[in-house]
Amino acid sequence: MRPIAVALVLVALSFAAGPLQAQSADPADIAAGFDLFRKKGGCQTCHGWAGDGRKIESQAADGANLRETKLDRANVVMTIKCGRPPTEMPPFDKFAYSDGRCYGLKQADLKAQGVRLPDPPATLTAREIDNIVDFLFARVIGQGPMDHAKCIAYWGEEVEACGEFPK
Repeated sequence: MRPIAVALVLVALSFAAGPLQAQSADPADIAAGFDLFRKKGGCQTCHGWAGDGRKIESQAADGANLRETKLDRANVVMTIKCGRPPTEMPPFDKFAYSDGRCYGLKQADLKAQGVRLPDPPATLTAREIDNIVDFLFARVIGQGPMDHAKCIAYWGEEVEACGEFPK
């Protein structure tokens, strides 16, 4: 089986796994993840500020609705580190395809299959990825559609964005 086909099968199987219960993350780690999601990672550009797939730039790639994902923690970490070949989800691990750590593939495997992953806005450390995942499981994944009360909880206060949701 071709390397990309194997990777895609692994990705498809990972979608079948249900989300694990979020462990109690440190509030400081959740706050750091929130900041990384919005700024350094640029995640909201494609996934929307609420993680619901409502992107903030029309030219950005269509990001998944993270509020409805069925991925468990390990698969969310893998997706952030390795991206999702051949989609527009970039790998945020600086060495993602240098040594086979991502889906068993190297850059040469992707190139041989004609797959080019987009560059991320920045690379992230393992700790930063863990912080983003802590944030996602605390405030996004499994939280259902955004509403006014969830918006206030998400931001920690009433903000202009919450005005789009009825009270």
